[in-house]
Amino acid sequence: MTESQITSTSGETTQLGKGLQVRHLTMMGLGSAIGAGLFLGTGVGIKAAGPGVLISYVIAGFIVVLVMQMLGEMAAARPTPGSFSTYAEMAFGSSAGFVLGWLYWFMLIMVLGAEITGAGAIMGAWFGIPGWIPGLICVVFFAVVNLANVRGFGEFEFWFAFIKVAVIIAFLVIGVLLFFGLLPGTSFVGTTHIAESGFLPNGVSGIAAGLLAVAFAFGGIEIVTIAAAEAEDPQRSIAAAVRSVIFRISVFYLGCVTVIILLLPYSQIDGADSAAESPFTQVLKQANIPGAVGFMEAIIVLALLSAFNAQIYATSRLVYSMSTRGEAPRFFAYTNEHAVPNRAVIMSMVFAFVSVGLQVVFDGSSVLVFLLNAVGGCLLVIWLVIALSEIKLRPQMEANNELSVRMWAYPALSWVAVILILGLAVGMLTDPGARQQVIAVVCVTAFLAVLAALTKKSRTAAREAFESSDSN
Repeated sequence: MTESQITSTSGETTQLGKGLQVRHLTMMGLGSAIGAGLFLGTGVGIKAAGPGVLISYVIAGFIVVLVMQMLGEMAAARPTPGSFSTYAEMAFGSSAGFVLGWLYWFMLIMVLGAEITGAGAIMGAWFGIPGWIPGLICVVFFAVVNLANVRGFGEFEFWFAFIKVAVIIAFLVIGVLLFFGLLPGTSFVGTTHIAESGFLPNGVSGIAAGLLAVAFAFGGIEIVTIAAAEAEDPQRSIAAAVRSVIFRISVFYLGCVTVIILLLPYSQIDGADSAAESPFTQVLKQANIPGAVGFMEAIIVLALLSAFNAQIYATSRLVYSMSTRGEAPRFFAYTNEHAVPNRAVIMSMVFAFVSVGLQVVFDGSSVLVFLLNAVGGCLLVIWLVIALSEIKLRPQMEANNELSVRMWAYPALSWVAVILILGLAVGMLTDPGARQQVIAVVCVTAFLAVLAALTKKSRTAAREAFESSDSN
């Protein structure tokens, strides 16, 4: 039985729709990865490492490129809405797929709550109303978008993310013009600000601190592989989309950080809690662009909502996939007339509300801090298992002649990725600020592992029932 096709109790076969093209997959990856973290959080890494943060971004980018190439290899060979959860199951058994799938779901649900809370707060301030009102309106709107046929969703997300990409490109162009003094009232900047602070104002240790600050900046592009099962030509589409997303994300992040480093004094750059404090806003003000703060607020809201939209898609497909494999209740395995897993979409929306409630009720409490800390380390576990799954599955796929995308220099670079990810974990343990993230995600992962052990018999029975119904 395939993941994207099951038989309902009435005998009706239901399956996911098709219709996503390369441009849809690419923009979904960009839409999820380019969030408020880029526009508000870039300064944190720069403050930690100075201009040397570029090295931190290169190292983090290299890790993500390796992980995405391995994930792309598996996704092109075996496209599935379960993506890395399914590959973990293929490599290490059903419990590994259960843990990884629900870990990723937990991570995105917590992020969803933070995103819609942040967007609602900004929009509420615009209209002088409580933030939950525009937040609620947006959640209802995106529920409708996600319940439509997948091609319509893909088209919506394409244009939604396209606006963010256009803004980043415009920012890079303005940055180059400012650097060379080609705009009215500006002069050539050169490397003045870098010379003032030095390339490594905090020494080599600053690069390590910067790496911890930016390590998860690229998180979200793995959504591309979750969407592979609904692509019109999965093998070709996923290969092209993975290459495109990796390249564009790298250029956008490195380009924006380079512009900020060159145009702003190091002493002026820090983390931002609002659009007015964003390094992007400060650069745009140098260009004498009127309404720079309001413009950046609008872009930040757009970034949050676009990522929210893409992540609702990802969580719903993941739950749908797990339900077809017995890792989630069978109730979520069915699709509506548009071939969309509507029950899984509604579940994601409900838990998005729960996440928002947690962040409103427990704002600043130890419970919320613990949960959000766990989010910070979840990607580390997911990346590690992706790498180990690829190492285990590659010989099988090669023997079956399934590979249309290949990991470079296998298995050497695959093991390099594992070592770098473990090194990042060690670095987090030695850093007081990041240590809590590792501890929290270990606790959440351990809880899921225990849950997997306790439910193994029932999950095996559910899987056998699916296989039996499919054979009939």
